[in-house]
Amino acid sequence: MPRYILFHKPYGVLTQFTDKEGRPTLADYIPIPDVYPAGRLDMNSEGLLLLTDDPRVLHRVTDPRWKLPKVYWVQVEGIPDEDALEQLRDGIVLKGKKTAPAEVIRLPEPPPVQPRPVRPYHPTPWLQITLREGRKRQIRRMTAAVGHPTLRLVRAAIGPLTLGTLRPGEWRDLTPEEVRALFHALNIDPRRPVQPRPRTKGRRKRRRRPRQ
Repeated sequence: MPRYILFHKPYGVLTQFTDKEGRPTLADYIPIPDVYPAGRLDMNSEGLLLLTDDPRVLHRVTDPRWKLPKVYWVQVEGIPDEDALEQLRDGIVLKGKKTAPAEVIRLPEPPPVQPRPVRPYHPTPWLQITLREGRKRQIRRMTAAVGHPTLRLVRAAIGPLTLGTLRPGEWRDLTPEEVRALFHALNIDPRRPVQPRPRTKGRRKRRRRPRQ
């Protein structure tokens, strides 16, 4: 049976299972072989990550043709005015190509995430940004383009899946209800058998974390 796993990626962890430089990776947290992240979060971003061995889900979560919404909580430097928010909503030209329209709202108070110090700018409000595409470091580049660099970035939802009560470093399997909701969002027929992804040679080595 395929596995579908939700993980709360902490700050400073790479979205991969190995690293030649010895930096923290998914292998330090998830002792399950042959699952892969559906999409990425950069090292300095946090929040929801979906891992699976189902190639249909791996493909459709990351393919912009399926327009799966992904929700981010974004702490920025300075208070964006309405003009800046409208620019983010309408799209920002990045490397000659305009981003797709986004949903952007101000959050009246910080989201339910563990506090973490950021650069000592004041004020540092939070926005909620929903994207249906995924370019490299897109939100950071968008907010910088309107004069409000991103200080902290937390992914809160992938389609119908939400961060919920998962704490940084925790993971869990999806419930059957969540799997059904994800399949519905991605237009996957649950009656069709999964063609397993070819197994890699050998198992990933789980690196021991140093004692604190």
